Amino acid sequence: MRVRVKVCCIRSVEEANLAISYGASAIGLVSAMPSGPGMVDESVIIEVAASVPPPIATFLLTSETDPEKIVDQQRRCGTNTLQLCDHLTSDVLDSIRKELPGIRLVQVVHVEDGASVEYAISISKHVDALLLDSGKLSAPVKELGGTGRTHDWKLSRQIRDSASVPVFLAGGLNELNVMDAIRAVEPFGIDLCSGLRENKQLIESKVAAFFSAIPRSPRA
Repeated sequence: MRVRVKVCCIRSVEEANLAISYGASAIGLVSAMPSGPGMVDESVIIEVAASVPPPIATFLLTSETDPEKIVDQQRRCGTNTLQLCDHLTSDVLDSIRKELPGIRLVQVVHVEDGASVEYAISISKHVDALLLDSGKLSAPVKELGGTGRTHDWKLSRQIRDSASVPVFLAGGLNELNVMDAIRAVEPFGIDLCSGLRENKQLIESKVAAFFSAIPRSPRA
């Protein structure tokens, strides 16, 4: 089964080019977050997003929950996709869609329990895709991604089977466990950050090992 790959926490044009050269269909650019790795200034996001050729998707990861702030941020940064890292309501998502009709919306779902599954299925009608991650919204400081932890893939499979849109799987993936994850969930795509890095840097040998471990990803 072929899967798309999104390489997240991209920190420069050079890192974006490296990920794309190995077959990444999308890159993730992390704006301000309450916690987690990979955050860069918006000036970097703007530069990288402008450098990436079509048809590669550029994801702006935002922790904002106010629709006006989210719309303004996307317009500043110029990405073609919004990754909404906090759990948003359908009203907020519909408001963003109205203001940004050409921008794809990807809602992150932090998979913790049955309530996460219910949220994912209900919200899938309002977005273009879901991204299933291992954050913890109830933590003293919200964890909105980049934890390096896996979660219960059985719950992710329930979402994948019931949601009305494609599903990306994230959370603690690397070259050693990615095929188990793909077999368990059968996602449209996979997403990773920490599994490809050392000392915050994207390591080419890790990128090469990861892409060698998975079915070849089409850029579509």
